[in-house]
Order: sequence, then structure tokens, then C-alpha cells
Amino acid sequence: MRLLFDQGAPDPLRHHIAGHTVETCDDRGWSRVKNGDLLRAAEQDGFEVFLTTDQSLKYQQNLTGRKLAIIVLLSTSWPKIQNRIQEIQDAVDHAKPGDYIEIQI
Repeated sequence: MRLLFDQGAPDPLRHHIAGHTVETCDDRGWSRVKNGDLLRAAEQDGFEVFLTTDQSLKYQQNLTGRKLAIIVLLSTSWPKIQNRIQEIQDAVDHAKPGDYIEIQI
């Protein structure tokens, strides 16, 4: 699967997601693109999972009918996230279009 990491997603996590292609918004030159446009661009470019730490996303955007899964990490702390890598990997492995998954950190 192709994953897009939002700005707040810790970059070191990309090295712990096995079996998937991970790119960041920065890699794509999308660091200044707003959420609604970012989700549309990610879908148009064939990303299947959007990983973010933006807990407000579900309140700010209409997520109905999305072609990609959205995984929200409920922390930006890399030391805490490291303890949940397997849970994150499992969420990515089982994500389906339109899923909205929050991972408690």
C-alpha cells in the first residue's frame, strides 16, 4: 500500500512500517497544502492511507466517501509512538478505503 505521512507524523516511523511504500507531505512538496486539498491530492495520486496526528481532521473535513483510509495517531511523541509500532503496523495492514482509525498513544 502507498502511505502518505502528514506533517505531524514522526518521520522515523516510516522506517518501521514494513511492506508498504511511505512518502511524506514534504517528500511530495505538499507541506503547505491545506487538509481538504491534501486529501484530494493524495487520493488522485493513488495513496491508500493517510497517516496524521491531526485530531481535528474529522471535525474540519467531510470524510464520507473517501478513497483512502485515514489513521490518526493521538500523540506526536516519538518515544510514546515507538511503543505502539505493532498496533500502527496492524492498522495499516488492515486499512480499507474510507476507514477512519484513531490509535490511542
